[in-house]
Amino acid sequence: MIHQEKQRWTAVCPLDDILPDTGVCALVDNRHVAVFRVGNGEEKVFAIDNYDPNAQASVLSRGLVGNLGDRLVVASPIYKHHFDLENGACIEAPEKSVRAWPVRVEKRMVWVGC
Repeated sequence: MIHQEKQRWTAVCPLDDILPDTGVCALVDNRHVAVFRVGNGEEKVFAIDNYDPNAQASVLSRGLVGNLGDRLVVASPIYKHHFDLENGACIEAPEKSVRAWPVRVEKRMVWVGC
């Protein structure tokens, strides 16, 4: 019999504390995680590492949210590299991609899985 470890979830904040098309930083499993709320109406929530390996700083939650083609991205506020919100891929430097975290909203509370 294979034992699978259950995923743990950390409550980050109420959804309404994140303005649409912006991000916040949260401490999850001892790591800085950038959590983004995208859209007005049909909203989506994403979580990626907050640490930008290009700038070597925890700044991604302060980046500008937008899209490149059909990809939802955040542009780092320092060197403007774009990170895909779905999978953490760095568009300009794929070797500098970051981790994407599972995220969910329950009863208007944002949770990040670790």
